[in-house]
Amino acid sequence: MSTATFEVPGLPLPVAVRRMANARRLRLRIDHDRQLLRLTVPARGSARAALRWVGEQRAWIEQQLALAPGATPFADGATVPFRGDPLTIRWQEADRRGARQVGSELHVGGPRPSLARSVQRWLLAAAREELSAETGRIAAAAAVSVRSVSVGDAASRWGSCSAAGAIRYSWRLILAPPPVLRFVVAHEVAHRLHMDHSPAFKAAEERLFGGPTAEARRLLRELGPALRRVGRGS
Repeated sequence: MSTATFEVPGLPLPVAVRRMANARRLRLRIDHDRQLLRLTVPARGSARAALRWVGEQRAWIEQQLALAPGATPFADGATVPFRGDPLTIRWQEADRRGARQVGSELHVGGPRPSLARSVQRWLLAAAREELSAETGRIAAAAAVSVRSVSVGDAASRWGSCSAAGAIRYSWRLILAPPPVLRFVVAHEVAHRLHMDHSPAFKAAEERLFGGPTAEARRLLRELGPALRRVGRGS
């Protein structure tokens, strides 16, 4: 897999071209965080033809940029999603340092410059706890072992599972409704049974999720761009 970035006349963003051996068609998406157009090209595809095709997608690109959600910084009075519900940040310098949930509010204390870091740490801890617990539950149902569970902030992946059983998630899943988080966990744990996306894998994924995954997958696709903007600009 290789990646190269190009400027295409007439397009508002540079194009990062990535060749993938298992890609069967051209795929284009907008990386709002890095302000890039990400183009996936089959291993033997023509980069020149692919870039020409991207140039023809200008109307779609501009439409998507116009519809893109704005950033939601961690700031006093800002409302961010948490497990699918709104959570309003309330800062008081005199409160004890750190963050704690009080109903539908997240109370944060300490100096203002530490506000964003306190919110970020609290969300990371909540994500790590919930994802670890859900992974353990679903792994037990699947009768498989998981080597480790960690959280990060990958640009495009909600989760990944190594052949050795190390599972890594985006901490942003804690922002999403619980069925979305459970779907991603079921998806990654299912890879402990099948390291592919075969019919057998799909069947295992739905069994571990507890039913059809189409709605949770659709919801993640719909909410994803906004979730990726939470905390930006803090």
